[in-house]
Amino acid sequence: MISSVLRIELRQIDSDRLITVLEVESLAEVPQPGHWLQVQEASYLVLQRSHRYGLKAGRYELATVSLQVKAQRQPPDARWWNGRWVIGDPSCHFNARTPLLRCAVLPEGPCGDCAHFRSAVPS
Repeated sequence: MISSVLRIELRQIDSDRLITVLEVESLAEVPQPGHWLQVQEASYLVLQRSHRYGLKAGRYELATVSLQVKAQRQPPDARWWNGRWVIGDPSCHFNARTPLLRCAVLPEGPCGDCAHFRSAVPS
């Protein structure tokens, strides 16, 4: 059985500039939007993912996965919550519940020092 390698392109989100090309064994290894990806010393937040297909032997096959990324280190207060990454405390009413923005009140954080913390969970 021949093992095929899948080509992954990392592209800068604002310019579509090619950053680097990676190869993985399976589609399951390709991160989804909202996940961080570490490549050597660089860290990226995946914002979009698209698939490119090619015609081979009369059939379309997945040729490349293009990841639109933003250079960003994963914040220390990022956590896995309800099947996705969020920054800060997702139990706060003001938390944006995204990997892009902590909250509108104190976007730079940390949540523990915020005087505006209000639990989103009714007591």
